[in-house]
Amino acid sequence: MISALLRAVEEVFTAPLRRVVAISLALAAASFAGLCVAVAIALHNAALVGWWPVDSLIEVLGVLAVLVLAWLLFPAVVTIVMGFFLDRVAAAVESRDYPALAPPHGAGIGDIIAATLRLMLLGVILNLLALPLYLLLPGINFFVFLVLNGYLFGRAYFEVVALRRLDRGTAKAVRQRFAGRVFIGGLVITGLFSLPLVNLVAPVIATAFMVHVFEGLRRIEPRISLS
Repeated sequence: MISALLRAVEEVFTAPLRRVVAISLALAAASFAGLCVAVAIALHNAALVGWWPVDSLIEVLGVLAVLVLAWLLFPAVVTIVMGFFLDRVAAAVESRDYPALAPPHGAGIGDIIAATLRLMLLGVILNLLALPLYLLLPGINFFVFLVLNGYLFGRAYFEVVALRRLDRGTAKAVRQRFAGRVFIGGLVITGLFSLPLVNLVAPVIATAFMVHVFEGLRRIEPRISLS
């Protein structure tokens, strides 16, 4: 996993991915700004009680709430926004590091984007539902955040890579066989999204990272070796 992560970070600085990294930075910044505005409007409309001292206090505290909620939802939202470009990242990494691979022949790009969209929308919903746990249970909240998002991001980014070369049924079977590795990979990706600045290019690093994880399974998984 460490080797795969280091190789993925290195990929960010290569020529084939510079344009995607630039797009990622722009879309990530726009996504975070949009989230802040949307959350601020929602909280403002929901919080006003008609008594100005209370409303003023809520609005002051609301600034912190806006930042926390935007940070919480940002990984899933930016993954959705970047969905159209993640296949390009996987293709660039395969071309550079695994030139002997045959052209991908798994699910189409539309299926990959649809699968990512479904998982990340689920991620938004589940994180909102888990918000009371995040706010009220210190210590446990961090564990819940890691487990929930580790599973979601591990599965989502694994499917981005695996569905390029496997049909949906085979990709699911491989993911279930290596559920532990996929989950650990998801924890790594969750960590990337938790780091300021790094999270702006986290979708690119996460996709490259999962390509290396997936290719590392070829020696022990015949269904991948045939892809």
